[in-house]
Amino acid sequence: MSRFTIPRDLYYGENAMEELKNLKGYKKAILVTGGSSMKKNGFLSNCEKILKDTGLKVLIFDGVEPDPSIETVYKGAEAMRNFNPDVIVALGGGSALDAAKAMWVFYEYPEKKFEDIKNPFTMPKLRKKAIFAAIPSTSGTASEVTAFSVITDYSTNIKYPLADFEITPDIAILDTNIPMTMPEVIAADTGMDALTHSIEAYVAGLRTDITDALAMKAIDMIVHNVEKAVKGDKEGRGKMHVAQCLAGMSFSNALLGIVHSLAHKTGAEFHITHGRCNAILLPFVIQYNSKVCADRFADIARMLKLSGNTDEELTASLVNKVKELNSSLGIKQTYKENGVTEEHFKSKCDDISKNAVADPCTGSNPRQTDFENMKKVLEAAYYGYDINF
Repeated sequence: MSRFTIPRDLYYGENAMEELKNLKGYKKAILVTGGSSMKKNGFLSNCEKILKDTGLKVLIFDGVEPDPSIETVYKGAEAMRNFNPDVIVALGGGSALDAAKAMWVFYEYPEKKFEDIKNPFTMPKLRKKAIFAAIPSTSGTASEVTAFSVITDYSTNIKYPLADFEITPDIAILDTNIPMTMPEVIAADTGMDALTHSIEAYVAGLRTDITDALAMKAIDMIVHNVEKAVKGDKEGRGKMHVAQCLAGMSFSNALLGIVHSLAHKTGAEFHITHGRCNAILLPFVIQYNSKVCADRFADIARMLKLSGNTDEELTASLVNKVKELNSSLGIKQTYKENGVTEEHFKSKCDDISKNAVADPCTGSNPRQTDFENMKKVLEAAYYGYDINF
């Protein structure tokens, strides 16, 4: 038996934020955001106005940092307990949405600690106090439709992917006006994040016919729109906003693999964005996983009309396509080229590899991965070696 969980309602298109008016009848909304870009471009004030016009009292909790910390989560949960909202609205990039999801848990269960929920699928039942609406500003994380939230413990520099269907939002709003304001570098990083989500979902342990269909459509849309989107093309950005959502629906149910296991551990340590870490790792992990699922990668290559006759040739074409996209988007292909010194890398390589093996995403990778192989993949992504083991 398989399960497929997504938000009950999904609104998308220009001015989709207006659909917040459907919250009529609720009393209080806390609006969680990172703040600066949403404020600067008027989206935060617009969101607040729609909620107030609908009859809700509104409290803004802003300043959620990139790669949100446990401390920020606890602070937001305390603000929620003091305000007592029956709706949580998260507006912003993946960090704001992820932080708000974790705050939601501690708002409803003040006695819980981070240690109680960091293992996958261990969260208590939510919605006793509030429902959750998510409005993403970037086109990559798909947190608005997923059962995931990534929170960083800065005492150890480890990112924890919290996972439970309880934190899948109730309402997702994809307002395609919002990503038009994304800087090019963020559009590039988040675009490759979305491509990684869809490719990993297509080969992941819990994949199904439903998740396969979503992943394939997402890959097709991303490959044909990400370059236009990065340059600011309106249609391209709109297509990417929908494509990353399809990828999210897929990976939230099929799960992910060791691109994410390593990205979770290297991003915090080397201070490289999550999407860029994924972009660096993806070609190497495709090579590594092709030993057990070259036929799946060949499916993707055929759909994209890449060259090759055998599964191996088609997989090689897919690896080259990912590298070509990275290059065209201005993303350097290795950790070394992205400014990580050899001394820093060598000093942390073993710890990162060990922690990546323990990451929840490793269990759904198509190829079983121990410490030695994880370390070899990481070294390949640092130095740029092809993987043939």
